[in-house]
Amino acid sequence: MRITDLLKKESISLHAAPANKTECLEMAVSLMEKAGNISDTKAYKEQVFFRETEGTTGIGDGIAIPHGKCDAVRAPGLAAMVIPDGVEYEALDDEPVNLLFLIAAPNTKDNIHLDVLAKLSRLLMHEDFVAGLKAAQTPEEFLAVCDRYDAKDEPGEESAAAPAAEAPAGAGLILAVTACPTGIAHTYMAAEAIQKAAEAAGCRVKVETRGSSGAKNVLTAQEIREADGIIVAVDTKVPTDRFAGKKVIQCQVSDGISKADELVSRILAGDAPVFQGGGGAESAPVATGNDSLGHQAYMHLMNGVSHMLPFVVGGGILIALAFLVDGFAGAPQDGNFGSYTPVAATLKNIGGLAFGFMLPVLAGFIAEAIGDRPALAVGFVGGMVAANGKSGFLGALVAGFLAGYLIKLLTKVTDKLPDVLEKIAPVLIFPLFGILFEGLIMLFAVEPVVGTINTALNSGLASMQGTSKLLLGAIVAGMMAIDMGGPFNKASYLFGTAAIAAGNFDIMAAVMIGGMIPPCAIALSTLISKKKWTKTERESGPVNFIMGLAFITEGAIPYAAADPARVIPSCVIGSAAGGIVSELLGCTLRAPHGGIFVFPVVGNPLGYVVALVVGTAVGALMLSLLKKDAA
Repeated sequence: MRITDLLKKESISLHAAPANKTECLEMAVSLMEKAGNISDTKAYKEQVFFRETEGTTGIGDGIAIPHGKCDAVRAPGLAAMVIPDGVEYEALDDEPVNLLFLIAAPNTKDNIHLDVLAKLSRLLMHEDFVAGLKAAQTPEEFLAVCDRYDAKDEPGEESAAAPAAEAPAGAGLILAVTACPTGIAHTYMAAEAIQKAAEAAGCRVKVETRGSSGAKNVLTAQEIREADGIIVAVDTKVPTDRFAGKKVIQCQVSDGISKADELVSRILAGDAPVFQGGGGAESAPVATGNDSLGHQAYMHLMNGVSHMLPFVVGGGILIALAFLVDGFAGAPQDGNFGSYTPVAATLKNIGGLAFGFMLPVLAGFIAEAIGDRPALAVGFVGGMVAANGKSGFLGALVAGFLAGYLIKLLTKVTDKLPDVLEKIAPVLIFPLFGILFEGLIMLFAVEPVVGTINTALNSGLASMQGTSKLLLGAIVAGMMAIDMGGPFNKASYLFGTAAIAAGNFDIMAAVMIGGMIPPCAIALSTLISKKKWTKTERESGPVNFIMGLAFITEGAIPYAAADPARVIPSCVIGSAAGGIVSELLGCTLRAPHGGIFVFPVVGNPLGYVVALVVGTAVGALMLSLLKKDAA
């Protein structure tokens, strides 16, 4: 299969002039639709926009490769746009984009198209290929350029990742691993960039790519032993324990594309830390040194949250079902409520065990994101101290960061040990001293201080009445709609789950109503204000009712991305109104997820429905007032 098998004349635009990134992506999706590659345009577009939230696909040098892989893709395909005047795209180098390739990949077992997409990704790293595409005057000329360079690259991916044959004997050997979340474009572009940078430096090089079609050019044990250093440019988990004892630079895959020369120079200069294996098979993506401290902290926190949520959701809903069973049985709502009937007692016991893992798992995986596998056990112990003490959720946060940086400190302290002792550090020294220091600091420093703060906070929340309670409901519900799955949304959700653990159930009710309203408000607006929305948006709008009622706020993201200045404020105001009504009517919620499926365990379910209806109506009204008529 060749590039021209995936790219058609109908899906090529040589004189595009989008006003912004959103319009640029929508135009590209329209080209893909014309080519007949997608069966559900809205679902595919949502996937393309969602991919941008994980990191820009503008790789620099005026090139962007957005992509979407989902069931909405009928057949693999490409769409191409040349943008003579450029468009602001939030690219890695902050320069406008002049050339864009949109990729559509289906969820199928037949992955032959992935080799073609990998080839295209590599070719786009060559200036003459890009120049030829930009100079094309007709779609036929554009396709001819693709065909000509496609033929030159026939050896495929293996040749691009094998050690450079022209390197002189005795030249240094640099190894690399590249991977991105979708494993389509960035994986291979980073591999090509590192390959070129190493060859320019006169080195031998081999790059292992972990794309959608699996791992290719896997590094051998002998190559790892002989390597001067290893570059791990990934945005997803890859096996790294095999690199224990070697000098390793861990960075984002985007750095592998845009900073390949710098990474190679660092390896050659010996400017890379010695990697400490953690006894596990994989390592999570790491924050780069160029990230702000706030962004690094957020990445570490999200690693803990993502691992914690299954325990919270599963355990919390089981506990809520226990209350429901006892409620139907007419059990008294006292301190033993949820444990009177055998079925309820069983559900509550299982749910309580799962829910009890929340804080240790949160702390453990925050620690792992900072200090890798050796920090996991240390974080778990710190989280357990917080769970059994007074510091609770806040203490677990402190425990996670404390454990991660304790292990990093121990790594530096033991860096000068003899090789024999250095090898046993991850399995003996780190767990022993890490757990000891973590426990002592948590018991005698963190617990007294953070425990007092946590107790005061929970007491203050429990005593909130009147205006202050309504304001809190408006804030936590409104935050759910600000970025619909981003930092504000996650912060509000974490606050709600922490409140459940502390026995304040009204806050979670406001949080969940705030997350349900944005998709529902958009769906309602597409029905009552049709002239404000495009035909595609109107057709897809009602689906958001289902997503909203299931507490999937992300259903509103494509609409917010298309018109953020009007959609986001409308959704925030609607969610805040719903949060106020929920607090005003005394609604409570013991389950941390579920949407309408957990309405039976809501305190005052009728009032909760009223809050949902009011918030949805307010959001839809704001959308109808603020949005301009669709073209």
